[in-house]
Amino acid sequence: MRASLYDIHDRLLREGKRVSAKIIKDIYMGKEEKQYMLVEIFQDHNDDMEKLIGKGYTKGTLQRYNACKKHIEDYIKYRYKVKDIPVEDVDHQFIVGFNHYLKSEKDCAHNTAQKYIVNFKKIIRIAYANQWIEKDPFFHWKGSWKPSERKFLTDIEVQNLVEQYFEIPRLDRMRDIFVFCCYTGLSFSDVEKLSANDIVLDSKGKQWIKTKRQKTKSLSSVPLLDIPKAILEKYADHPKVKMGKVVLPVYSNQKYNAYLKEIASVCGIKKNLTTHLARHTFATTVTLSKGVPIESVSKMLGHRSLKTTQIYAKVLDEKVEKDMEKLQEQLRKEQEKKKNKEKPGEE
Repeated sequence: MRASLYDIHDRLLREGKRVSAKIIKDIYMGKEEKQYMLVEIFQDHNDDMEKLIGKGYTKGTLQRYNACKKHIEDYIKYRYKVKDIPVEDVDHQFIVGFNHYLKSEKDCAHNTAQKYIVNFKKIIRIAYANQWIEKDPFFHWKGSWKPSERKFLTDIEVQNLVEQYFEIPRLDRMRDIFVFCCYTGLSFSDVEKLSANDIVLDSKGKQWIKTKRQKTKSLSSVPLLDIPKAILEKYADHPKVKMGKVVLPVYSNQKYNAYLKEIASVCGIKKNLTTHLARHTFATTVTLSKGVPIESVSKMLGHRSLKTTQIYAKVLDEKVEKDMEKLQEQLRKEQEKKKNKEKPGEE
């Protein structure tokens, strides 16, 4: 009996499985049931997701789930010193510990850690729906999100971008695509797939971009302004455009971000240029600050809820407040100067 128990113990260690007296006893007594392992379930989910790329999921979504799975694997090794654990061993303390691990060991920002927890929550809900676990460990867990600062370009910064001359063709092309996003509010994935079918004429002959957003599948409707029109015409004869699949020759996401850093340096812009920054610029500088109603901005951005768009309006209110503070200070100085002039001069 002792030899059999040691054999079971050794096998569990070799297979990197969880070891406990109860597990060894159940295996010895022939009560060994199929254990659903956490990392295995996560991998199965990601494999299924990979088969559905372009059919409901994007590569970016898969990358986030793969990154989350890797963090879960690292956390299990860090805490349990094994490769995998039964999904039934995941409890509220596991979630709290994983959240702390992401911040302390992986150096994740608060909101980034929350996103990984939400991804992990989906895997646990799958296990719960399949009755592989009796209780939902997320029942008493409540995440929190910290409001993030929405940065955007000012009118002057946008104008500098538009007017800047680039001798290097790749930077010139990259600047044009970024400016196109600033004046249409499209994200990188949306502008990357933008085709001639997405550009339609209304009854008055005005061009519109009408496309389903890659992220939310909601319809984005944006009337084309003169600047993005000119950019489309500029690249109409580009080989990649002539093939008929897209209307702009967009670089890969990796090159896109690298080139934008060079562009920011040339233009003297201290902000980190990203497609999200271009989208934020459209929402604030290009539209809301010019008096475009928030309902119209929401429709152009393809937001499902007006609350999402109101984030940009809040940012704009903060800027207005700062601008008014500067104005107030200026008015005070002018008032002081006026008072000084009204005082009788010394003899």
